[in-house]
Amino acid sequence: MKIAQVAPLYESVPPKMYGGTERIVSYLTEELVAQGHEVTLFASGDSITRARHIAPCPVSLRLDGRCIDQMAHHTLLLEQVFQQGYQFDIIHFHIDYLHFPLSRRHLFPHITTLHGRLDIPDLEPLYNEFEEIPVVSISLAQQRPLPHANWAGNVYHGLPPNLFTLQDKPDGYLAFLGRISPEKRLDRAIQIAEISGIPLKIAAKIDRVDQDYFSAEIRPLLNNPLVEYIGEIDDAAKGEFLGKAQALLFPIDWEEPFGLVMIEAMACGTPVIAFRRGSVPEVMVEGVTGFIVDGLEDALTAVNKVHELNRRQCRQVFEERYTADLMARNYLAIYEETIAAAQFHRPDFPGSKPLGEEVLWRR
Repeated sequence: MKIAQVAPLYESVPPKMYGGTERIVSYLTEELVAQGHEVTLFASGDSITRARHIAPCPVSLRLDGRCIDQMAHHTLLLEQVFQQGYQFDIIHFHIDYLHFPLSRRHLFPHITTLHGRLDIPDLEPLYNEFEEIPVVSISLAQQRPLPHANWAGNVYHGLPPNLFTLQDKPDGYLAFLGRISPEKRLDRAIQIAEISGIPLKIAAKIDRVDQDYFSAEIRPLLNNPLVEYIGEIDDAAKGEFLGKAQALLFPIDWEEPFGLVMIEAMACGTPVIAFRRGSVPEVMVEGVTGFIVDGLEDALTAVNKVHELNRRQCRQVFEERYTADLMARNYLAIYEETIAAAQFHRPDFPGSKPLGEEVLWRR
């Protein structure tokens, strides 16, 4: 199958440090190549892939200090994709809704994996307008705010099985990995460490938009001798960081669409203590991969029980449910269904101007 993977340009594929969406695009792309498919990856020029690579910009936009207008690069990305769209059996977008107006007016079969939160009122009229665009969720919980969207399926994230290894003998610390922002609730993780008396290691990114929050709310909490702030880490450091942890704390306060760090911890055999929001009840296996908690008291109880869990069983859940091979196979099934169900109609919506013989693609 000839497949295009279209990644956002903010991070490389895979990302050098933090970057969940681009990381998943990389794992999927490389697995599809390994399975013998002809894959073209549209991604920043500093990306690394065995697929055919088309780069709308030389480096990822977050690392490019010269970049002022990020949307300009994404507009160029869209032009490059649609110029070559006839070459592919299917185009797989990972750039939210940016391509919707163009996809509506072109022949090319496509799907869009939605990687972000959908519980935003602004999105409802947009998805009502583009009701024909086939989209894929990364958890069933993610679908709830937009039940009437054209859901082509649900595919959980997956990792290469050899990316992380089982760590049977953890050290005596708790871990927090990801991004420092209000909804991730690092303050809760620090509180859990303080009350339990167990050290907390923090490996996390701070986005520009969250700098004020970090300075006002989090920085003062880092003075505690139990707390160690490491900063961003790459995959090489992540395996040891997660694998040596007694447990990963995932104290979120938002409707998390998936939570990649949970399965990264599982791959290391490290249990997760996660608050019951968003995808957590879907991704976790209660009492096997960790504990799902409903508040601080529950979390403290879970910290005291986490040593009772079998880390090999935690890794086994990862191997059964969250590998890149399974993710790729699930996407291939959706690709085949989408191509088979394709119907073609001329554009007939108000104000449309047909582009030559191009037509509107609908499921």
